[in-house]
Amino acid sequence: MVSQETLQQAKNALAAPLIAVIPAFNEDRFIASVVLKARRHVDHVIVVDDGSQDETAWLAEAAGAEVIRQANSGKAAALNTGLAAAQARNAAAVILLDGDGQHDPNDIPRLLEPIQRGAADLVVGSRFMGLASNTPRWRIIGQQALTALTNAASGVALSDSQSGFRALSQRALSLMNFTSRGFSVESEMQFLMRQHNLQALEVPIRVNYDEKPKRNPFAHGFQVLTGVLRLVGQHRPLFFFGVTGMLAILIGLILGASVVSTYNTYSSLALGTALIAITLCIIGVFAIFTGVILHTIRAYMTER
Repeated sequence: MVSQETLQQAKNALAAPLIAVIPAFNEDRFIASVVLKARRHVDHVIVVDDGSQDETAWLAEAAGAEVIRQANSGKAAALNTGLAAAQARNAAAVILLDGDGQHDPNDIPRLLEPIQRGAADLVVGSRFMGLASNTPRWRIIGQQALTALTNAASGVALSDSQSGFRALSQRALSLMNFTSRGFSVESEMQFLMRQHNLQALEVPIRVNYDEKPKRNPFAHGFQVLTGVLRLVGQHRPLFFFGVTGMLAILIGLILGASVVSTYNTYSSLALGTALIAITLCIIGVFAIFTGVILHTIRAYMTER
């Protein structure tokens, strides 16, 4: 016989809404269409207006979304706000997508399906898994370079680390709290996946790049790159400082060998090069010790 507690849990699961969270900044050209299409597949749409100076908020509300307005604070802060609102509504699952029309809301069921059958905590919509898209070649090269770096740094392998089209289970939702600034938030999710042992899957999605990008792609890529490096130092200090330290020591040893070779050949001491070599070796040793200490502290804090 089924217990009352089990029945209540089943009722709660059925009553819990599917929610889409859309961070938006000056997206009045596309936001209404994105909201209307998303509403076909979820119970509720939350648009976080990140200090837009156009009609984004008004159009989103007119299309049926709940709009949360905040001062311009970046995508990570907007997602924190939206996810907190979704958690307050006891969302069964949350869809994240951009408000610029690049993501097709009709792909939402594809992202939700693994979560609804309990196969994943977080589902990433990948632009590189077979569905046709008009992604420019230069975008593909840049995105794959950032993905390779994020995969190596986070210890979690994805084919598209920078995709903003994602689905989160209730468990993942409760563990997502971003400290990133700007657009490295997708990379931060990979570090959080590893930290909390979240099960991740990828599904193919379609993307539309007909519109000219609002941000300089190279500046955007550099911002993500610096964000990933900061995340490595924060989440994997032993890896970050260890690799940095070993590189410094390696370069120092190479320069030191050059100094010795020059001295043996010409009986002349390259004092400047020797000082640089010694300095690099000292910096490398200190970097490695710093990584070990920070790793130990982080492990202790995590256990607590």
